[in-house]
Amino acid sequence: MGILYRAETEVIPDKPDMVTDRAICSSDPIVENCSINELYKTELQTILGAVDFAEAENKVYKNNRKHKDNKYTNFFRNFKYFYDRAKELSDSELNLFAKTLIDNCEVIEIKSWKVEQAINMFNSLNSDGLPLDDSDIISAKLFAVAEKNNASMSFAKLWKELLEKIDDLKQSGIVKSIDAILMQQMYFERAKNKNNEIVTATGSINVTTPGLRRYFTDDNKELLNDPIGLCNQMINIAKIWKKASAYPIIQVLLKFNDNAKLFLASFFHRFDADKISEEDVNEIAVCLLRLFTVLELVDIGYSSSTFKTFLFGEIVKMADSSVSVQDIKADFDKHISEKWQADEIKKYVSEYDRNMLVYLNEYLFAQEKELSFVLGSKYDIEHIMPQSGANLDAIRKDAQIDSKEEFDDTVNKLGNKILLEEKINRSIGNEWFRTKVSTKLSDKTGYIDSEYPVATALVKKYENDTKPYWCKQDIENATDVASDRIVSFIFGK
Repeated sequence: MGILYRAETEVIPDKPDMVTDRAICSSDPIVENCSINELYKTELQTILGAVDFAEAENKVYKNNRKHKDNKYTNFFRNFKYFYDRAKELSDSELNLFAKTLIDNCEVIEIKSWKVEQAINMFNSLNSDGLPLDDSDIISAKLFAVAEKNNASMSFAKLWKELLEKIDDLKQSGIVKSIDAILMQQMYFERAKNKNNEIVTATGSINVTTPGLRRYFTDDNKELLNDPIGLCNQMINIAKIWKKASAYPIIQVLLKFNDNAKLFLASFFHRFDADKISEEDVNEIAVCLLRLFTVLELVDIGYSSSTFKTFLFGEIVKMADSSVSVQDIKADFDKHISEKWQADEIKKYVSEYDRNMLVYLNEYLFAQEKELSFVLGSKYDIEHIMPQSGANLDAIRKDAQIDSKEEFDDTVNKLGNKILLEEKINRSIGNEWFRTKVSTKLSDKTGYIDSEYPVATALVKKYENDTKPYWCKQDIENATDVASDRIVSFIFGK
């Protein structure tokens, strides 16, 4: 208590005393967090100001969208870890730990008024610890420029807003950290400066990408000269992502490949977050989804010229508001039709046994039938004909499938998979098809309660059948229809 609260020895009681302890704990804080990269700056003060664990837990920040210990900040999770470990120790072990900590640890206060010097000192002292993130370095340099321009307060306010927006996007999985937005900003800046960054003097496409820190602090230092402008641009992109993440086409696209965000973000720079609409981004998102669907199917990686080189050429056009969306779409149409044949792609789709195309098929089916489609947050990939369970042999026989090998091949085809709400999927388990399409009981539910379009269509199709079956031929027919649907989408027909 003497160390944490600067309490004099004579006022510290020998044993816990709530009244005295509270007076000490509520004294002026000796630690203040001034980092512009920390959203929960007062958490440590809140913990230190609490008289016991229960009070600290009650007062600290909690994210109601997360569960268990994940709802707490890192500050409280770290505190809770040591609290839980301390509870496991005997009195003598706890005393030994406290003495060892006090005798072997030092607290050193270091002050610096120069950003470069502060970063160098931290890196030197922290050589065995976690390194600074790229965003730590970049934000420190931005803050230093803002301070020099007498705009430190304005910048700190904007940076806090950006962090709050990014924290919100992290909950929906759009970004993992502020570095993701900085990476998107870098891609946009490189696309904007095409002749220096992406398009070489000979007209070829340069797909090498520098590290974030090097790009902003070494190669393009001038970008940091306008911290307010740069911050406002990134806030605008974060706001657009918040809106766009609710668009069905974006939800499906982001299931396919994370790299799609880099290209979409450069296109987003054309718009103001308050004015952008689903129609504004739909056509570009469709173009990207078509190409990333091919990537999911073919035996060629993203880094090949067929994908990455082409996309790097297109990002230059996406970042340029003078280039029409129709011109970009024409590039995608031409590229896809020249590189792949429809029959070849259909063969890949008909043999496809993974899950990614299930999302696309569901979305395209909804578009085809003019039905609403929202991916939602809790869903499963449902096998219409179960791939496991106690009734498997009987189900296989009912489905007119002779061997286990044939069954394993058939059950994982695209035509046997749909999206289904997690609650419904867990409820029906590995039931027979006739149970799945007709069940509606107080303790069990089926496709009849689903809002996903294919499940709804199956209920409608079989609602008058007294004993509906789902056989091998049904799966093959559904796969064939889905294959045609996806091939038409890829080739823009």
